[in-house]
Amino acid sequence: MTGREAPGAQHGDRACLGSRLHADESRYDATVHQALEEQPFGPVTVLYGDRRGRYPHGNTLIVRGRDQSLAIDPSLGLVARGSPPRVDRVLHSHCHEDHFAGSFLYPEAPWLFHESDLPGIRSLDGLMDLYGYPEPIRSAWSRAVVEQFHFTPRPDAVAFRGGDVFDLGGITVEAIHAPGHTRGHCFFRIEPVGLVYLADVDLSSFGPYTFHHIGVLEGKAAYIERLDRFAGVIADRERRLLEFLAEPRTLDDIVRHRFVYRPQDQVLFADGVERRTMSLHLARLGRTGRVREPAPGLHVRAAA
Repeated sequence: MTGREAPGAQHGDRACLGSRLHADESRYDATVHQALEEQPFGPVTVLYGDRRGRYPHGNTLIVRGRDQSLAIDPSLGLVARGSPPRVDRVLHSHCHEDHFAGSFLYPEAPWLFHESDLPGIRSLDGLMDLYGYPEPIRSAWSRAVVEQFHFTPRPDAVAFRGGDVFDLGGITVEAIHAPGHTRGHCFFRIEPVGLVYLADVDLSSFGPYTFHHIGVLEGKAAYIERLDRFAGVIADRERRLLEFLAEPRTLDDIVRHRFVYRPQDQVLFADGVERRTMSLHLARLGRTGRVREPAPGLHVRAAA
């Protein structure tokens, strides 16, 4: 989230569709109820999850107008609070497990998703198709999103588009389509508060994620500094990849080397994330002539 300054159309690395569910976080204990931080901005309240929304938690927004209220991306932190705030609608930035984990708390309220992500909430198969994981990851992840993230299919979920404005009465929430993280990934601009919710374009040193642990940035200077750091992660990853490609490598070699995660990180779906991410890096470097294929399936750094 960034206060006062609207972001440009930056949406970072297009690849990170995978979960960051670590082995030691594979079960979320909803029986642990602790005092979780809240940060008000007039009609907007940020409800931080555990450890400031570190995955698998996240930071939920509650927006209240004169006539209506809505929750943006109900998280596991909302579940931990016990009694959720009352809202009229539930608005989602995109269809990923950590962003709908608390939505089941609102069975009577309409759930809204960008039209490109809508199939992911209408059925479990639709959600798995959105992730794109092959077997056996697909079956394991199907169980995880139900058991750990409370996936509840909503065939009646409502579609919205980029540019749609939700008028709550004196407060408006505008959807800004920012595809990349998913096809339907969106920012939300809340006026007249002057706050823009960046969803999973988190301006951290890891690269994409604001729903998680960065929280609210106030002022242009802080935003630009974080944005530069965010973009730098992508450039640094490509620099390291080009060094690795001093000799021909297969995609499997690249996946095993680990460029997104550290080799010692025990992340359930690391290989799937590495494969999808690095495939996109290879494609981009190929288009710019920095990587070539000396043989099918082999990639090497092009001569300077």
